[in-house]
Amino acid sequence: MACKLLILAGTTEATAFARAASDRGLDGIVSFAGRVERPLRQPLPQRVGGFGGAAGLACYLRAEGITHVIDATHPFAVQMSRNAVAACAETGVPLVALTRPAWSPVPGDRWISVPDIAGAVAALDRPAARVMLAVGRMHLEAFAPNEQHFYLLRLVDPPKGDLPFPRAEIIVDRGPFDMAADRALMERFRLDIVVSKNAGGSGAHAKIAAARALGLPVIMIDRPPAPPREEVHDVEAVFDWLAHCGTDLGV
Repeated sequence: MACKLLILAGTTEATAFARAASDRGLDGIVSFAGRVERPLRQPLPQRVGGFGGAAGLACYLRAEGITHVIDATHPFAVQMSRNAVAACAETGVPLVALTRPAWSPVPGDRWISVPDIAGAVAALDRPAARVMLAVGRMHLEAFAPNEQHFYLLRLVDPPKGDLPFPRAEIIVDRGPFDMAADRALMERFRLDIVVSKNAGGSGAHAKIAAARALGLPVIMIDRPPAPPREEVHDVEAVFDWLAHCGTDLGV
Protein backbone atom coordinates (compact mmCIF):
# COMPACT_ATOMS: atom_id res chain seq x y z
CA MET A 1 0.00 0.00 0.00
CA ALA A 2 1.32 3.43 -0.93
CA CYS A 3 1.28 5.93 1.87
CA LYS A 4 0.86 9.61 2.54
CA LEU A 5 2.15 10.51 5.97
CA LEU A 6 1.15 13.36 8.26
CA ILE A 7 4.02 14.13 10.61
CA LEU A 8 2.95 16.25 13.57
CA ALA A 9 6.20 18.03 14.22
CA GLY A 10 8.02 20.39 16.55
CA THR A 11 10.86 18.22 17.81
CA THR A 12 14.27 17.09 16.61
CA GLU A 13 12.81 13.60 16.31
CA ALA A 14 10.19 14.85 13.88
CA THR A 15 12.84 16.46 11.70
CA ALA A 16 14.98 13.31 11.78
CA PHE A 17 12.04 11.16 10.74
CA ALA A 18 10.97 13.57 7.98
CA ARG A 19 14.51 13.48 6.59
CA ALA A 20 14.62 9.69 6.70
CA ALA A 21 11.18 9.41 5.10
CA SER A 22 12.20 11.79 2.31
CA ASP A 23 15.41 9.78 1.73
CA ARG A 24 13.25 6.69 1.24
CA GLY A 25 11.03 8.49 -1.25
CA LEU A 26 7.93 8.49 0.94
CA ASP A 27 5.17 11.04 0.47
CA GLY A 28 4.09 13.16 3.40
CA ILE A 29 3.38 16.51 5.03
CA VAL A 30 5.14 17.97 8.05
CA SER A 31 2.81 20.03 10.24
CA PHE A 32 3.83 22.70 12.76
CA ALA A 33 1.51 24.29 15.30
CA GLY A 34 2.81 27.78 14.51
CA ARG A 35 4.17 28.64 17.95
CA VAL A 36 7.63 29.18 16.48
CA GLU A 37 7.87 31.97 13.93
CA ARG A 38 10.74 30.40 11.99
CA PRO A 39 10.27 26.62 11.93
CA LEU A 40 13.16 24.66 10.48
CA ARG A 41 12.78 23.93 6.79
CA GLN A 42 11.84 20.31 6.23
CA PRO A 43 12.75 17.89 3.44
CA LEU A 44 9.03 17.23 2.88
CA PRO A 45 6.22 19.73 2.19
CA GLN A 46 5.19 21.53 5.35
CA ARG A 47 2.22 23.41 6.74
CA VAL A 48 1.88 25.73 9.72
CA GLY A 49 -1.16 26.26 11.93
CA GLY A 50 -3.86 24.40 13.80
CA PHE A 51 -6.52 22.12 12.38
CA GLY A 52 -9.52 23.27 14.39
CA GLY A 53 -9.51 20.59 17.07
CA ALA A 54 -10.02 16.87 16.62
CA ALA A 55 -12.94 17.35 14.22
CA GLY A 56 -10.89 19.68 12.01
CA LEU A 57 -7.99 17.25 11.99
CA ALA A 58 -10.31 14.40 10.99
CA CYS A 59 -11.56 16.50 8.06
CA TYR A 60 -7.97 17.26 7.07
CA LEU A 61 -7.00 13.58 7.11
CA ARG A 62 -9.86 12.75 4.78
CA ALA A 63 -9.34 15.72 2.46
CA GLU A 64 -5.61 15.10 2.06
CA GLY A 65 -5.83 11.33 1.76
CA ILE A 66 -3.56 10.79 4.77
CA THR A 67 -2.88 7.10 5.35
CA HIS A 68 -0.75 7.27 8.53
CA VAL A 69 -0.15 9.83 11.28
CA ILE A 70 3.14 10.12 13.15
CA ASP A 71 2.78 12.22 16.30
CA ALA A 72 6.27 13.60 16.95
CA THR A 73 5.12 16.69 18.84
CA HIS A 74 6.72 18.07 21.99
CA PRO A 75 5.75 16.04 25.08
CA PHE A 76 4.04 19.14 26.50
CA ALA A 77 1.84 19.58 23.38
CA VAL A 78 -0.60 17.14 24.91
CA GLN A 79 -3.78 18.69 23.46
CA MET A 80 -2.50 18.09 19.94
CA SER A 81 -1.77 14.49 20.87
CA ARG A 82 -5.29 14.07 22.25
CA ASN A 83 -6.74 15.53 19.06
CA ALA A 84 -4.65 13.15 16.98
CA VAL A 85 -5.88 10.12 18.91
CA ALA A 86 -9.51 11.22 18.54
CA ALA A 87 -9.21 12.13 14.84
CA CYS A 88 -7.46 8.88 13.94
CA ALA A 89 -10.03 6.86 15.86
CA GLU A 90 -12.81 8.62 13.93
CA THR A 91 -11.22 8.16 10.51
CA GLY A 92 -9.53 4.80 11.00
CA VAL A 93 -6.12 6.23 10.12
CA PRO A 94 -3.30 4.40 11.93
CA LEU A 95 -1.41 6.50 14.48
CA VAL A 96 1.94 6.08 16.17
CA ALA A 97 3.73 8.46 18.54
CA LEU A 98 7.47 8.98 18.15
CA THR A 99 8.39 9.86 21.72
CA ARG A 100 11.51 10.35 23.81
CA PRO A 101 11.91 9.21 27.42
CA ALA A 102 11.64 11.81 30.15
CA TRP A 103 14.79 12.87 31.97
CA SER A 104 15.44 11.26 35.33
CA PRO A 105 17.65 12.71 38.08
CA VAL A 106 21.11 11.24 38.54
CA PRO A 107 23.57 11.67 41.42
CA GLY A 108 24.48 15.33 41.75
CA ASP A 109 21.16 16.66 40.48
CA ARG A 110 19.21 18.96 42.81
CA TRP A 111 15.73 18.75 41.35
CA ILE A 112 12.62 20.34 42.79
CA SER A 113 9.88 18.43 40.98
CA VAL A 114 6.61 20.29 40.36
CA PRO A 115 3.51 19.08 38.50
CA ASP A 116 2.94 22.05 36.20
CA ILE A 117 3.68 25.70 35.42
CA ALA A 118 1.66 26.84 38.44
CA GLY A 119 3.85 24.63 40.61
CA ALA A 120 6.97 26.25 39.18
CA VAL A 121 5.57 29.72 39.91
CA ALA A 122 4.84 28.66 43.48
CA ALA A 123 8.36 27.25 43.87
CA LEU A 124 9.78 30.67 42.91
CA ASP A 125 7.86 32.40 45.70
CA ARG A 126 11.14 32.99 47.54
CA PRO A 127 13.69 35.77 48.03
CA ALA A 128 15.15 37.40 44.93
CA ALA A 129 17.39 35.15 42.84
CA ARG A 130 18.90 34.96 39.37
CA VAL A 131 16.81 32.48 37.39
CA MET A 132 17.20 30.78 34.03
CA LEU A 133 13.59 30.46 32.91
CA ALA A 134 13.50 27.81 30.17
CA VAL A 135 9.76 27.33 29.66
CA GLY A 136 9.11 29.03 26.30
CA ARG A 137 7.64 32.43 25.64
CA MET A 138 3.99 31.30 25.93
CA HIS A 139 4.31 30.83 29.70
CA LEU A 140 6.22 33.96 30.66
CA GLU A 141 3.14 35.85 31.86
CA ALA A 142 2.49 33.18 34.49
CA PHE A 143 5.68 34.22 36.31
CA ALA A 144 4.63 37.87 36.72
CA PRO A 145 3.84 37.42 40.46
CA ASN A 146 7.53 36.69 41.10
CA GLU A 147 8.90 39.96 39.78
CA GLN A 148 11.58 40.05 42.49
CA HIS A 149 13.85 37.82 40.41
CA PHE A 150 16.24 38.46 37.54
CA TYR A 151 15.30 36.18 34.64
CA LEU A 152 17.55 34.86 31.87
CA LEU A 153 15.33 33.89 28.93
CA ARG A 154 16.60 31.81 26.02
CA LEU A 155 13.94 31.75 23.31
CA VAL A 156 13.66 30.62 19.70
CA ASP A 157 11.75 33.82 18.88
CA PRO A 158 11.80 37.15 20.72
CA PRO A 159 8.78 37.77 22.97
CA LYS A 160 5.96 39.91 21.67
CA GLY A 161 5.28 42.99 23.80
CA ASP A 162 6.71 43.90 27.17
CA LEU A 163 7.98 41.28 29.57
CA PRO A 164 5.87 40.67 32.71
CA PHE A 165 8.84 41.24 35.03
CA PRO A 166 11.21 44.22 35.27
CA ARG A 167 14.64 42.57 35.22
CA ALA A 168 15.51 40.15 32.44
CA GLU A 169 17.99 39.33 29.70
CA ILE A 170 16.81 37.73 26.45
CA ILE A 171 18.95 35.43 24.32
CA VAL A 172 17.39 34.42 20.99
CA ASP A 173 18.86 31.08 20.00
CA ARG A 174 17.85 27.62 18.84
CA GLY A 175 19.18 24.31 20.16
CA PRO A 176 20.68 21.83 20.39
CA PHE A 177 22.96 23.35 23.01
CA ASP A 178 26.33 22.39 24.43
CA MET A 179 26.92 21.63 28.11
CA ALA A 180 30.19 23.56 28.32
CA ALA A 181 28.62 26.59 26.66
CA ASP A 182 25.59 26.43 28.96
CA ARG A 183 27.82 26.17 32.00
CA ALA A 184 29.73 29.26 30.84
CA LEU A 185 26.42 31.04 30.27
CA MET A 186 25.23 30.24 33.79
CA GLU A 187 28.50 31.42 35.26
CA ARG A 188 28.46 34.63 33.22
CA PHE A 189 24.97 35.54 34.44
CA ARG A 190 25.70 34.29 38.00
CA LEU A 191 22.56 32.16 38.02
CA ASP A 192 21.13 30.67 41.20
CA ILE A 193 18.40 28.39 39.86
CA VAL A 194 17.08 26.87 36.61
CA VAL A 195 13.43 26.31 35.68
CA SER A 196 12.84 23.71 32.99
CA LYS A 197 10.16 21.52 31.48
CA ASN A 198 11.01 17.83 31.47
CA ALA A 199 11.31 17.74 27.68
CA GLY A 200 13.54 14.67 27.49
CA GLY A 201 15.91 14.04 24.63
CA SER A 202 19.41 15.39 24.14
CA GLY A 203 18.88 18.75 22.42
CA ALA A 204 17.82 20.65 25.55
CA HIS A 205 19.61 18.60 28.19
CA ALA A 206 22.77 20.74 28.23
CA LYS A 207 21.31 23.17 30.77
CA ILE A 208 20.42 20.28 33.11
CA ALA A 209 23.94 18.87 32.94
CA ALA A 210 25.41 22.35 33.39
CA ALA A 211 23.24 22.99 36.45
CA ARG A 212 24.40 19.68 37.91
CA ALA A 213 28.05 20.59 37.33
CA LEU A 214 27.55 23.92 39.10
CA GLY A 215 25.44 22.49 41.92
CA LEU A 216 22.42 24.61 40.97
CA PRO A 217 18.89 23.54 41.85
CA VAL A 218 16.51 22.85 38.97
CA ILE A 219 12.77 23.35 39.25
CA MET A 220 11.69 20.50 36.97
CA ILE A 221 8.16 20.64 35.55
CA ASP A 222 6.62 17.18 35.12
CA ARG A 223 5.15 16.18 31.78
CA PRO A 224 1.38 16.17 31.45
CA PRO A 225 -0.03 12.65 30.99
CA ALA A 226 -0.15 11.57 27.35
CA PRO A 227 -3.25 9.90 25.93
CA PRO A 228 -3.11 6.13 25.44
CA ARG A 229 -1.66 5.33 22.00
CA GLU A 230 1.02 3.18 20.42
CA GLU A 231 4.49 4.62 20.98
CA VAL A 232 7.94 4.03 19.54
CA HIS A 233 11.19 5.70 20.49
CA ASP A 234 13.36 5.94 17.39
CA VAL A 235 13.11 6.59 13.66
CA GLU A 236 13.73 3.01 12.55
CA ALA A 237 10.95 1.81 14.84
CA VAL A 238 8.52 4.08 12.93
CA PHE A 239 9.53 2.39 9.68
CA ASP A 240 9.03 -1.01 11.32
CA TRP A 241 5.55 0.13 12.36
CA LEU A 242 4.76 1.33 8.84
CA ALA A 243 5.91 -1.98 7.40
CA HIS A 244 3.72 -3.82 9.90
CA CYS A 245 0.80 -1.70 8.64
CA GLY A 246 1.44 -3.06 5.13
CA THR A 247 3.00 0.14 3.78
CA ASP A 248 5.19 0.06 0.68
CA LEU A 249 8.47 1.56 1.88
CA GLY A 250 10.24 1.24 -1.46
CA VAL A 251 13.88 0.13 -1.56
